[in-house]
Amino acid sequence: MAKRNEPLVTHIYTADPSAHVFEGKIYIYPSHDLDHERVSNDNGDQYDMEDYHILSMEDPDSPCVDHGEALHVRDVPWATAQMWAPDAAYKNNTYYLYFPARDKDGIFRLGVATSASPAGPFKPEPNYIPGSFSIDPAVFTDDDGKSYIYFGGLWGGQLEKWQTGEFKPDAEGPAADAPALGPRVAELSDDMLSFKTEPQQISIVDEDGNPILAGDEDRRYFEGPWVHKYNGNYYLSYSTGTTHQIVYGISKNPQGPYVYKGVILTPVIGWTTHHSIVQFKDKWYLFYHDSSLSGGADNKRSVKFTELTYNEDGTIQTIDPYPDRK
Repeated sequence: MAKRNEPLVTHIYTADPSAHVFEGKIYIYPSHDLDHERVSNDNGDQYDMEDYHILSMEDPDSPCVDHGEALHVRDVPWATAQMWAPDAAYKNNTYYLYFPARDKDGIFRLGVATSASPAGPFKPEPNYIPGSFSIDPAVFTDDDGKSYIYFGGLWGGQLEKWQTGEFKPDAEGPAADAPALGPRVAELSDDMLSFKTEPQQISIVDEDGNPILAGDEDRRYFEGPWVHKYNGNYYLSYSTGTTHQIVYGISKNPQGPYVYKGVILTPVIGWTTHHSIVQFKDKWYLFYHDSSLSGGADNKRSVKFTELTYNEDGTIQTIDPYPDRK
């Protein structure tokens, strides 16, 4: 049986879970950490994942099923390495898998693959999405049927290198007292295979409307965007990276600006933190990962989940991933 705050599977290492309800079940789209030793660095070379395994549960109390390899980097014509955090979407009677990988020039791009089944296998498009860059794609489809893709990550995710709209290999991030870089958002085309609009930067501001600054590492965006809707409000949640928190902001518009509200998940074991939020029937759940199963190895993580609770004013209660720790 699946148990909250415990690894969903232990026969492989999994990370970066994107959870969705498809066909009445919970499907989880994680990255797949390889079980080998790697030296960690700020470029993320230790995260050398090659493929995706899709997981599912009939409900939160059911066993978790691994549906096997759904897509491998060798099957993606444009990609060379590092199949990092993916996401999935359903439209046009088709399931879409969105994923980042390095192209033949070592630049991260976003790809898309399709399947008739939420469990895959997925067939990749021959080229990456035109105009795409960086990492961590997350797709949100609004009540009006419009679908948006959110993406971007600092450091190894190369977001700093795209500040001019072109890839600048030596570009650095903004000064500590300048507005932080935000994730990018683009509306997807009707066939879900390309950008309908040019990617725009999302603004994340404080309660007074002032931009969160690059030096504000407790609140500024680092990677791992996720957007969901609750009671008419849009929630953008993300990782702060260096301070290892999942935090969030709220907006009346899926493209922002988002007003910072607080912390969803305090730091987990391991350097990275990455999550998704999904409703199943009348409850909400946070899917996340940590490195407890591997004894703290940065590149060997395990997906977990727990219940998520809203306050009456729409804010989210902070979750301690280790509630039993003394």
